[in-house]
Amino acid sequence: MVFLSGCGYHVAGRATRLPANIKTIAVVTFENQTTRYRIEQRLTQAVVREFLARTGYRIVSDPANADAVLRGQVTGIETAAVLFDAATGRATTMLVTVHLKVSLEDQTTKAILYRNDTFLFRQPYEISTSRPSPSSIDVSSFFEEQDPALGRLARDFAASLVSAILENF
Repeated sequence: MVFLSGCGYHVAGRATRLPANIKTIAVVTFENQTTRYRIEQRLTQAVVREFLARTGYRIVSDPANADAVLRGQVTGIETAAVLFDAATGRATTMLVTVHLKVSLEDQTTKAILYRNDTFLFRQPYEISTSRPSPSSIDVSSFFEEQDPALGRLARDFAASLVSAILENF
């Protein structure tokens, strides 16, 4: 477990490099270019929740009612087993990698406020060892625990993306 105290982190939502004229952000449902069903919806919902929790921006879904528009495309998702139970040989931890294209555009000036065509989100997740070991480790085996696993992934991804946008990395 990593503790971040004293590492130069600030209270969330207090620092932003977005222009002062941005008050409302439209978060358009991400496009899904993968075969993973509804991943784009979960990621979009998590990004909306993260913006609401960490910032004072008004978040809407209609770009016509916004000062800036956030768009994203999920271009790939993959998993790999990284830790195994020594006794059973079953995977206990999976590394999930999500590839995305993300942009935030100022509606008035058409300036790109944030863009990353190679946004890479990578995070390890523990998986249940009580179920039978899958014959091959892939995305579907990780997502057999769909709701909890996808929920954790979406929350962690959203925190990473919103931080990147607010801090303009």
